Amino acid sequence: MKTSILIVMATLLLSGCSTFEKRAEEKAAVYSQLDPATQEKLRKGVIEIGNTPDMVFIALGQPDSKSEQITADRREETWIYNSYYTEYSGSEQVGYRRIVEYNRITKSYIVYYEPVRVDVYRDRVEDRIRITFRDGKVAVIEQAK
Repeated sequence: MKTSILIVMATLLLSGCSTFEKRAEEKAAVYSQLDPATQEKLRKGVIEIGNTPDMVFIALGQPDSKSEQITADRREETWIYNSYYTEYSGSEQVGYRRIVEYNRITKSYIVYYEPVRVDVYRDRVEDRIRITFRDGKVAVIEQAK
């Protein structure tokens, strides 16, 4: 019974994921017309200057955000892919713990307080890659090193 529930949960979680195969199937008309070398590059997540938005989508998936810049002579769209991670940022005091000890010699209780500290983690988001399209083609690829 438990195994069946775990399999169903795993299937539901994985079905929401965007995989290369699903993206290539979604854009099958574009993907099937590409030469085998280009198809392999997209499979590996490699994009190049001149790729179309559909090719970038097949390789990397949906961007985390998009921005648009319009000037008098051109229109540019930038796709931004982020990295998400948790970073340790130290510890902080959150209160005190009361400790009561019995002293056998004086036959009395000693009460004292000691600080309580917890580790603090912060969620971080950083640009992993920014892809700028001009006239429907990749014109700029900015990638963090």
